[in-house]
Amino acid sequence: MKVLIYRSDIGIAIATLVFFGAVALVTAKEQLSSRECENLGFTGLALCSDCNTLAEYVKDKELVSDCLKCCTEDSDDATTKITYSGAVLEVCMRKLVFYPEIVGFIEEEKDRFPSVKIQYVFNSPPKLIMLDDAGQNKETIRIDNWKREHILQFLREKVKPLAAD
Repeated sequence: MKVLIYRSDIGIAIATLVFFGAVALVTAKEQLSSRECENLGFTGLALCSDCNTLAEYVKDKELVSDCLKCCTEDSDDATTKITYSGAVLEVCMRKLVFYPEIVGFIEEEKDRFPSVKIQYVFNSPPKLIMLDDAGQNKETIRIDNWKREHILQFLREKVKPLAAD
């Protein structure tokens, strides 16, 4: 039995693949607002490569799609090297029992970061509020599910050490 493929069939197949590839690319590049991302539990500082790693372990396509809509492209440009003068770790004191990693950071590691302050705000999810040189809020990052080592690494990379007096 012979299968005949006509040039027009190949053209239609290629056009279909190009169309669906373009749709997938547009969908992957669609960005959500920072508020929408925060409501979904994404901080806005996740790199797109982190979403790809997530996809390897979590087979929930909707979750990975939401991650890709909230991520930042990986690059070595100046935006990934942004540092802050300080930070405020904001959390609800009543909810701390649900965040043992954050409790561990506050009790055992916080003193290593003198420019990081703890602020207890009723009903607030755990978040880092990143501050500029004037002490103004520049970025808010939810840290609900961060492990202590992730908090430490993030603060080492993003918070400038205090200048020696």
